[in-house]
Amino acid sequence: MTEELDPVKVMKQEVGRAAAARVQSGSIVGLGTGSTTAFAIQFLGDRLKSGELQNIKGVPTSFQASVLAKKYGIPLVTLDDVDTIDIAIDGADEVDPQKNLIKGGGAAHTREKIVDSLAKEFIVVVDSSKMVDRLGSTFALPVEVLPMAVTPVTHAIAKLGGKSELRMGIKKDGPVITDQGNMVLDVTFAAIENPAELEKTLNNIPGVLENGLFVGVADLILIGEIIEGKPSVREF
Repeated sequence: MTEELDPVKVMKQEVGRAAAARVQSGSIVGLGTGSTTAFAIQFLGDRLKSGELQNIKGVPTSFQASVLAKKYGIPLVTLDDVDTIDIAIDGADEVDPQKNLIKGGGAAHTREKIVDSLAKEFIVVVDSSKMVDRLGSTFALPVEVLPMAVTPVTHAIAKLGGKSELRMGIKKDGPVITDQGNMVLDVTFAAIENPAELEKTLNNIPGVLENGLFVGVADLILIGEIIEGKPSVREF
């Protein structure tokens, strides 16, 4: 009996493939974090191996991206080594009609924002469930906080109308610790009326390193959908 292919996995693969296909030889590529981006990294490695793609270098946004890049033979560089990033590929937890994003489900949003914002072209890979009319409607907003400042930051966010929950580890006792050694507050707001304003306000709270609102950064959204049982990729 053949194993049934999971349509969601196939869809993520197709979106990852579509993003990887847009990378040209000689590019510096920002390598994002998450399950869909992982397929993009895999397909970039395949293109390098076959010789279809040459001389690319990756800038990883997380330990996960770095491990995958090494596994698939993508040479890595740091931001100290490059003047520019040609293209970045990354996922998102929510995308609104203005192409604003909430990211940080994998707690890598600080490094992702640095890399994705530097890229000349930032491609977001998602499945259709991530498309929302308004940010914050399905996903809490991740805020990376210095450990000593968790309590004062929680109080400051409460004054803005946000309810904070310290993100706890899975298969690990205690809180999630980011690649930078910080903690993550998942913040729920009744509504995020003005993402650009909230992004700045949160980042001005002493002790906040970065939050998961990505406003005006994304250039192209590749959306994976399953139509009549078959995966397809739509551009937005």
